[in-house]
Amino acid sequence: MSKAFELGRKGEELAVAHLKSLGYDILEVNWFSHHLEIDIVARDGNELVIVEVKSRGTDSYEHPSEAVSGRKIRFLVNAAEAYIQEKDSRLDTRFDVISIIFYGGGFRLEHFKDAFYPPIG
Repeated sequence: MSKAFELGRKGEELAVAHLKSLGYDILEVNWFSHHLEIDIVARDGNELVIVEVKSRGTDSYEHPSEAVSGRKIRFLVNAAEAYIQEKDSRLDTRFDVISIIFYGGGFRLEHFKDAFYPPIG
């Protein structure tokens, strides 16, 4: 397993624990449909929350949240649409990003609610 893969998995575990501590219901972790993937699908009250988790070590030059490009947003929106159709969800949908930076033996977690809105058109 690569270091990046291990950081990603550890980041997802920390993100799930963070969301649970806030009272979110975790519906799915690493949900796949064909080539589409969502890191975490959760429910926060009456909202379906699609969560993208970005993890980095301190040797990275970009903030993890900077890795959520326009292309990645389109991919996540398509994945969310597939999930909503498959589950026949009627909930309002929100997109969050959780970034985790690992350093030494610790980490810093940032949770960006409503990190982006689906593009129109």
